[in-house]
Parts: sequence; C-alpha cells; structure tokens
Amino acid sequence: MAEAGTIGQPAGRLGRWLAIAAAAALAACSTVVPRGPVESPEQRPVRSQANRPAPAVEPGLPRDTQRNRVALLVPLSGSNAGVGRSIANATMLAVLDTGTDKVRITNYDTATGAAAAAQRAIQEGAQLILGPLLADDVRAVAPVAHAAGVPVLSFSNDTTLGGNGTYLMGYVPSQSIARVVAYARGRGVTSFAGLVPNGLYGERASTAFLRSVEGAGGQVVSLQTYSRTSGGVQAAVTRLAAKAPYGAVLIADGGPTAAAAAPLVRRGAGADTRILGTELWNSESGIAARPGLSGAWFASVGNTLYRQYATKYRARYGAAPYRLSSLGYDAVLLTVRIARDWPVGRPFPESRLRDSDGFAGIDGAFRFGRDGVAERALEVQEIRDGTTVTVSPAPTGFGG
Repeated sequence: MAEAGTIGQPAGRLGRWLAIAAAAALAACSTVVPRGPVESPEQRPVRSQANRPAPAVEPGLPRDTQRNRVALLVPLSGSNAGVGRSIANATMLAVLDTGTDKVRITNYDTATGAAAAAQRAIQEGAQLILGPLLADDVRAVAPVAHAAGVPVLSFSNDTTLGGNGTYLMGYVPSQSIARVVAYARGRGVTSFAGLVPNGLYGERASTAFLRSVEGAGGQVVSLQTYSRTSGGVQAAVTRLAAKAPYGAVLIADGGPTAAAAAPLVRRGAGADTRILGTELWNSESGIAARPGLSGAWFASVGNTLYRQYATKYRARYGAAPYRLSSLGYDAVLLTVRIARDWPVGRPFPESRLRDSDGFAGIDGAFRFGRDGVAERALEVQEIRDGTTVTVSPAPTGFGG
C-alpha cells in the first residue's frame, strides 16, 4: 500500500473537456518557492518538551478530515506488476497535474488478493475504488464493494461485469468494430468478411461484427474462425478466399497475426480489399511499421493527447508508459470533476457517474451507459507510410 497524494479541481462541461484535459496533460511541473521570510534553525524559538503529552497512535492510515479517500487497486507485484505500476504512476501524474487537495488516493496490491485488498481499502475509509484491472479481480472485488456501498470504477473491458455499482472504463471491442464498420460502409464497402480467433474474444468480436454490418446495411459474405496455432490463420484465409469477392475483411487479432494474414487476404481476394482491425492495434506501438497492414483501418481512442501525456510520463519516470495507463489518468480527472460535489466524509455521489453529458480526458469523451460500460467517442485511423493517420476524427461529445 502506498500513498499517491492529492488530486485537483474538477473539469467543466462537455464543450470545455478536451481543452481542459489537454491543459492537464500539458501542465508543466514547477518548483514551489516559499513566500515571506524563512527562519534559519538558530532563529527558531526552542519549545520546552517537558509535560508535553505523547501523541495518540492509531492503527491503519491517519485520519483525514480534509479529503475523501479513494483506493487504487492494481497489481503492484507478480506478472502484471508492470502495467499495474504504470497505471499507479499515471494516477500520480494526474494528481500532480490537477494539484488540489479534495481527495487522497491510496494504492493497494491486487496480486496478493483482490478481495482482501478491497476489504482493507474500505476498512481504511475508501469511498471509491479505481480498478481493478483484471476481470477475475473485478469479480472478486465487486461483491465486497457492493456490500459496503462503494462504487468500483474498473479498468476492465469485460462487459459482463458492468452494473450494480461496477463501472468499466476499458476499451470495448464491440464499439471499435462498430465504428470501423460504419466508416467502411460510408466509404462504399457493402460486402464484408471476417477472420476471428477461437476463444472468448473471438466470440464477442464475431457477434459485434455481424451486428455492426447488419446495422450499417452491409452483408457478411464469410466469417472464418481459426486457432492460434501454426498454420491456423493461413488455413482460415484459404477458406475465406473461396467466398471472394468482398470489399473489406476484419482481422480481429493483434498486430503480428493481422500483419501475417493481410497479404494472404489480398492475394486471394484482390489488392484493393480493405483490411479492418480492432482496438487491439492501438496498444501496439509498432503497428504502423508492419508493411502488410499498409492501408488498413481501425477505430480506437485518439492518440494526440496521449502522446503528450507519454512525453511527460517518460520525463518523470524514465520509461514509456503502458497504453492502458491512460485509464488511470482519466479516472483521476473524472474523480476530480465529481469531487466538487462530494462533501468530505460522505459517500461518493455515484449518480454523478451516470451524467449523460459524460466526461473527457486524454482518451477523449466517454460516458457510462445503464449497464455501467463506458461508451467512448472513437476515431478511425489508417496505417499509411509507416505511421497512423486519423481519417475520421472522434466526435467531441454525444448526441443524447
């Protein structure tokens, strides 16, 4: 457990969010210079220690009558410690950038037991939980938090976990797929095909893909599954080629698999076949350097503010952040905004999380639906000449 310090003033309404988030991300660290005279040690009066009562010692964290307590639950040890510490660093950076004293954030390690970490956080006064990161940890934490009336603002994207006081900030595959399909349809693509891996992610991607194409007025010509074994995706591409032609193919997998499959798809269906990707691509720093994906489209949160945040992160911590760490930064910005209407010592005003105007941060605008899942304003990017280019900007807010 470690203290993460204090966080600052809430943001304004939707029209000002992105400017405010940008200002927070770009805020420069400064040195605080004390004002007025500074006493040297010999100038300070000596106070008698006699008859002074000993201070009372209480177990746990010290009481804080000026700030509300927020717990950050992430893995700080074990195999996922890297991403967990990156999220913790991001929350600290947001604390420094916002700079007020409305809230105190304390870190708890979920690697030693997520439920136990939640219980300890609540016992020590936490009225809001940021995290956990992993779906299994959310399952363990949610009932503990719900019993105590403490909302959970998780970084998971498992939509089955949302609701009943649990909110999900993770990037949801179905939203990314729907956005890129709609963009492709708007560019004249009417027939689609898909390559999806076996397993839970593939199942959810398949469902989202079929619904998205139908909703956009297109047609799915073929949808092939594959195992992540040697030759698995190549065999699926061969089956897919038998159903050609089609205007675009969704490859619902990470960059390495997509880059290997894309040339085979174009060889069998035609060089003009458009490759579509998912939100997985945005978490891979080298995705644009893969020549097989040149011309591909994928939808994700924007990277403009993230790049500025990453520069500040490197300057402070001496290493690049994990892409998911922006969720921790934006969770702090959200908490800061709501803290304006959160009296110290009172329960967290959970109803504010369902603000229809939503919130904003370095990942853009988002709002929570009735299911507790974050709906995000996504942009469409194209891989071009070794970089990514935004071809359809994210909306700055929501229509209703």
